[in-house]
Amino acid sequence: MQHKTTTVFNVIAFLLILTFLSHNSFSQRHFIYKKKRKNIYFEDYIDLNKNGKKDFYEDPEIDVEVRIADLLKQMTLEEKTCQLATLYGYGRVLKDPLPAKGWENEIWKDGIGNIDEHLNSVAYHPEAETKFSEPPALHAKAINETQRFFVEETRLGIPADFTTEGIRGLCHKGATSFPSQIGQGSTWNTDLIYEIGCITALEAKSLGYTNVYSPVLDLARDPRWGRVLSCYGEDPFLVSRMGMEMVEGLQDHGVASTLKHFAVYSIPKGGRDGAAKTDPQCGMRDLHSIHLYPFKKAVTTAHALGVMSSYNDFDGVPVSSSSFLLDSLLRKQWGFQGYVVSDSWAVGGLHGRHFIADDFKDCVEKSIKAGLNVRTNFSPPEDFIFPLRELIDEGKISEQTLNDRVRDVLRVKFLLGLFDKPYVEEFKKANHYVHRDEHASIAKLATLESIVLLKNDGFLPLDRKKKQKILVCGPNAKYINNSIGRYGPSGNEVISVWEGLEEIDKGKVKIDYCKGCDHYDENWPANEIYDIPPSNTQQALIDEAIEKAKENDVIILVLGDNQETVGENKSRTSLNLPGNQKDLVKAMIKTGKTIIAILINGRPLTINTLDLKANAIIEAWLPGEYGGEAIAEVLFGDYNPGGKLSLTFPRTVGQLPFNFPCKPKSQAGQSQKPIGVTRVSGALYPFGHGLSYSDFEYSGLQISEPHDQDHDNYIIVSFNVKNVSNCSGEEVPQLYINDKISSLVTFEKVLRGFKRIRLDKGETSKLTFILSQEDFMFIDASGKMIFEPGEFEIMVGSSSEDTRLSRVIKL
Repeated sequence: MQHKTTTVFNVIAFLLILTFLSHNSFSQRHFIYKKKRKNIYFEDYIDLNKNGKKDFYEDPEIDVEVRIADLLKQMTLEEKTCQLATLYGYGRVLKDPLPAKGWENEIWKDGIGNIDEHLNSVAYHPEAETKFSEPPALHAKAINETQRFFVEETRLGIPADFTTEGIRGLCHKGATSFPSQIGQGSTWNTDLIYEIGCITALEAKSLGYTNVYSPVLDLARDPRWGRVLSCYGEDPFLVSRMGMEMVEGLQDHGVASTLKHFAVYSIPKGGRDGAAKTDPQCGMRDLHSIHLYPFKKAVTTAHALGVMSSYNDFDGVPVSSSSFLLDSLLRKQWGFQGYVVSDSWAVGGLHGRHFIADDFKDCVEKSIKAGLNVRTNFSPPEDFIFPLRELIDEGKISEQTLNDRVRDVLRVKFLLGLFDKPYVEEFKKANHYVHRDEHASIAKLATLESIVLLKNDGFLPLDRKKKQKILVCGPNAKYINNSIGRYGPSGNEVISVWEGLEEIDKGKVKIDYCKGCDHYDENWPANEIYDIPPSNTQQALIDEAIEKAKENDVIILVLGDNQETVGENKSRTSLNLPGNQKDLVKAMIKTGKTIIAILINGRPLTINTLDLKANAIIEAWLPGEYGGEAIAEVLFGDYNPGGKLSLTFPRTVGQLPFNFPCKPKSQAGQSQKPIGVTRVSGALYPFGHGLSYSDFEYSGLQISEPHDQDHDNYIIVSFNVKNVSNCSGEEVPQLYINDKISSLVTFEKVLRGFKRIRLDKGETSKLTFILSQEDFMFIDASGKMIFEPGEFEIMVGSSSEDTRLSRVIKL
């Protein structure tokens, strides 16, 4: 696969050169209204300030920092402050889909920092539905029309940055839909994540978006938390590798990547979401070694141009007012060159959630001084801009601070080429780029690779020749809305599990259906703490399933979440199957039939009964628009599953926190058995777990002596993996390191290498991993990375608990 450039800056510079080598680069501009254009467009620049000459900031051949300095000198207080706010798009704050009469009197007559989710017809928000979201070419022209207002009708012509979400495909109607991020993380395929980033960027750019809020780099360390579905996993190394690929995929195609949610957002006390989002349970060393690690890699290595500040606090200081996180660490230590945008209401939360500010004006002062650049909220931008102007007039925020914050926003716009090429020019290509066949194929592949086979007693794959009668049952058998996310595409046709099974062998396999139960009823979640029997309605559905089961040979139970049981503000106090689904499971087990469970869910579930009694269990996560088709192919062996869990499945919520990596003995049991003296011990399914229809043999572990390359010692680890089964399959060999003795407590083992491979039957592959000195380092008491010589155990295998080969080395 062709990637990567050294930095995003090289890519954007190349794009700018192409722009000005092309013939008449402004001759193909397309708008909705054919009104007379202002005479500001020239072959080699745009006269943005309409003064009849080429200013430094208008000259694409001048250094970006010089251009920024020139523009700042020309900006008024009004123009500067407008660059520090978001204008939410049509149906949220904007009332007009296109520039309208009266815009010359709105606050954005002096410009705006960014416009978010404009004309995207976001899912579950009917007020945002618009005729301009599709076809894609029409949306591109509508964005051009909006951008033209800022280029032609504002004094300095500063373009807007058009932002939208993009964590499972672009948040736009009809864009290509991918599995949720927790599913993407379970692929353990970094090349695939890069392709998802490329596709998201290509579709974004063709539609007119210039900045995508993606990836989510929070770690799913507490499965009770509502947004586990939006995380790649629980391990910092795995998440960092996935995150860097997504950033580079986006930015290699000229779209800024904004990282979410900086920082320590995913472990609020008790996993509580909603009005909580506070008090993360984390010390300073874990902050650096666990929660900041993926963000640091995405900034220092992949050069992400955006960061979103989160709602929560850390050690009593809200992130959106933390100069330590937003300035000292992010900018001074990591060299971040982009701009920080707040999560919605994160600024207001300094008063309304954390109570560290007297009023909203005080919130504005604290956030801007700390390092925030752009405030986002579902309210008019003047709510933030007016108090900001007052603070500057009063001398509470200095001109230097204001200029610093504005400079970062302008830098991103310059690097994206917006001052030189502000419009979507080849707009007709949007219809070709958005949800093209090649993109759909990658989305289908991502769904297939995200599927994890948790258990198989030999009943999978299903044998077509047996002519078994199959009952498809459960609340997710025909349900599809859990594959339409608020932060991803909408308006696509989603294939349900029922439809996938109906189509895979139409007419050859007898497929029956019943619902079995709803996702939940009026007794939920009370029936998680009280012994409440199923309601009459739910019992009737379960009884129908019992009767249907008698007529069939195999029961495929399709269980899990809908969009009301997992997601933002959907934290839980239990990890059991929601509602009466456990009652359905027990009833189906009593029938004595073969049971295959399909989980469509957004967080780990405590499915101990299924693990004990079901013949096979498949974890499909929230699989996207091709979910039913992919699941059917796995069930019938047309695709051999190879996904691995990117987070731990505990046996009970009482074990939490329970995750990988962990400190020595911190998750040890009280006996050698899972059911101990007074506690349940051990994971139901460990980090990295995932079965296949193939078997793999590991051998030939070799570890080189340390090499010295420019004083950075590294070693080479190699070993063989052989497919010893009769069918082709995929495996994810994983490499772990254990520091045997250290001056401070480190983790029991850490992931430091992995690769998804495909092997034909009987085929052997030699894998090689290069470990640098950094891979053996840890965070000391002051927060610095240090290396201590000593003994280290190198382990390779098929999961964090299934290590096949190991050797102790001295460094």
